[in-house]
Formats: sequence, structure tokens, C-alpha cells
Amino acid sequence: MSEASSGYRLSPVSFGELPDWDLDDPRPLFEAMARCLAYIEETKPYRTGALGLSAGDLLPLLKTAADWPLTSPGDARAFFEQNCTPFRIRREDDRSGLVTAFYEPEVDVSSQPDEIWAYPFYYRPDDLVDLDDGNRPGNLESGYMFGLKTPDGIAEYPDRKAIDQGYLKGRGLEIAWARSKVDVFFAHIQGAARLRFADGTIRRITYAAKAGHPFSPIGKLLIDRGEIARERISMQSIREWLARNSAKVDEILWHNRSYIFFRDADVSDDHLGPVAAAKVPLVAGRSLAVDRMIHTFGYPFFIHAPTLTHLDDGRSFARLMLALDTGSAIVGPARGDIFTGSGHEAGELAGTVNNDADFYILIPKAAAGRYGA
Repeated sequence: MSEASSGYRLSPVSFGELPDWDLDDPRPLFEAMARCLAYIEETKPYRTGALGLSAGDLLPLLKTAADWPLTSPGDARAFFEQNCTPFRIRREDDRSGLVTAFYEPEVDVSSQPDEIWAYPFYYRPDDLVDLDDGNRPGNLESGYMFGLKTPDGIAEYPDRKAIDQGYLKGRGLEIAWARSKVDVFFAHIQGAARLRFADGTIRRITYAAKAGHPFSPIGKLLIDRGEIARERISMQSIREWLARNSAKVDEILWHNRSYIFFRDADVSDDHLGPVAAAKVPLVAGRSLAVDRMIHTFGYPFFIHAPTLTHLDDGRSFARLMLALDTGSAIVGPARGDIFTGSGHEAGELAGTVNNDADFYILIPKAAAGRYGA
């Protein structure tokens, strides 16, 4: 057993100990691994997380995968069995991990605003600056990664309320206008969207930056106020509550001061998900958002969530996935967000995922010895 950090530890296990490993078909991971390999070799390595696994540790695995024969699910499983050692990620308090899910929404939009199409998606503004320990003002907490550039220095950037009330109006940053403020808000939560115009044109946008404020979940606010029971909280129940309480929409949405800015993304292949933090397209059902401060993009994770059954026709969720994204709400060693795909049906699948889960990371054998294998 290896003490990986003060908050968690790694325990080596066998593939036979991974629940329903013999039923999984991890072949969809191989194209994504090939894209990760190309990005690392042609652009730059992924940043190493606190666990200590680097892109260099991962490269031999990705190169071997590129030439591996894949005629059956068994071939794909054999690749990982021969080249990796699974480790269970155990929290220090021995509590289970947690999985939620996200998707790429499709939002009806207009290229011009009017009384109906009134809620914009914005490009990144030029007065937003990246922050680090070298330039972050002392009055901003370390979690603030963006700030406002002013003639007098860097300050806190205006929040969701200020932006909704017109802070960015007239600066030519609008990408398109939606007819629902709630649709825009949930696109912010997901970090990407497909924008559908009246003529059928699809434009794809993805995360570019944020205003810098911490993410504050409105679901927790509604639970704390007794508006929605904890066991009923989901994207669907939140949307239903907002639809019934239109006079309180601003108050609730403004509780989450965080605000997301977008950039245009490739739409050449509708079958691929959006390009996310790992700079490669997400694969529906096989891509996992992780805490990038701990984990390194491109690594395989086996996730077992016994009570999560609606993604696999009643069978408990047990799949090998690839760490390809992150998110401000994804914090901790055994915390993940499953990408379910694009469009309404994917949203219906994602909206109710909130399940305990066991997390296993597959470490290439050459690096596994450092962790007690």
C-alpha cells in the first residue's frame, strides 16, 4: 500500500478484483489514447498531478496501444492486463468516491438579439487575465485563477450578476443569443454546447475561461432552503423548480457567481464529443473529468458504481474510462464526472447521476513499482 498523499492512498489489486472487468469492452479508449499520444508528442506533455504520474510515465503505454490488435473486447482487456497494474484509490477516511455526469447540451439560438433571443453566450473578454501565485493580489484567494485587468492593477472580475446586468454589453463579445437564461446557465455548468440556429446550422462552443469566482452549486442552495429534497436533487428537478418559480430565477442563478466564457470548437465530426481540457475530443460513456491537481490527463480509470444502473440497462456501472477533462466541482482523488454524450437524451442520462463509486487507476507497469506494486 502506498501513501500517495495526506488525503488518500493507493492499494494494488488484480484485474480479477475489478468488478465485472470481464464484461467490459474498452476498445473505444484506443482512438482517444492515440489522440492523447499525438497531443503529447506534437504539442506538449500534460501537467503532472500531485499523485506524481507524468505524461512521460504514460507515453510507453500510449505507444504500445497504437499497434495493439483489436479484434475483440478480450484483446482490449488483454492490453491493459499485460501493460498496467490497477490500484484502488482509497480516501483517508475510507468513504466511497463519488461520480456525477455531464453532457454537451444543444441550445436553440439566434445570430441577432431581440425581445425573445435575449441571453448571450460570450467570448473571453480582453480585460480578463490569468492569475498565478506571482500576480494574484493578496485580497484574492488562491482559488482565483482569473482576474480583472485595470489601470491600477488586478482586481476581482465582475461576477454572474454583474455580467447578466450588462457589464459586457456593447463590446462585441456575443457569440449568439438564447431565449432562456436557464439554458445559458446550464451550458456554463457543462462547459460546452452545440448552438443550433434557425436555418439548421450548428456551431460548437467550448470552455475558454471563467470570471474566476468559486463555483457555488445552486442544487445545494435549493436543498438548504428546503425547496428540493436531497434525494430528489438533479438537473431535471432543478430545471422544474426554476420553471415554476420564474420570479426567483435571477436570485438562484446569481448565487453561483462563477461565469464561463467560450471559444469556437470544431464541428467536423458529429460523433465526437467536444474538445475538453486534455485537448482531445471526449468519447461518450468513456471520458472522465478528474481533479487535475491530483491526477494527470490521459490515464485510464476503472469506475465501479453499484447503484448507478440507468446508464447500462439496469446493470451496475463498471467501465474503464480515460481522464480527459476537469471541472471546478471535481475535487478530490476519488471524484469523477462521466461524459454521457451530446444532446437532450445525453442530458437526461447525465442529470440524475450522483452515486457512490469505487475508483481504480491503471498505472503502467514501469511506474507501478513506485506505488508498491
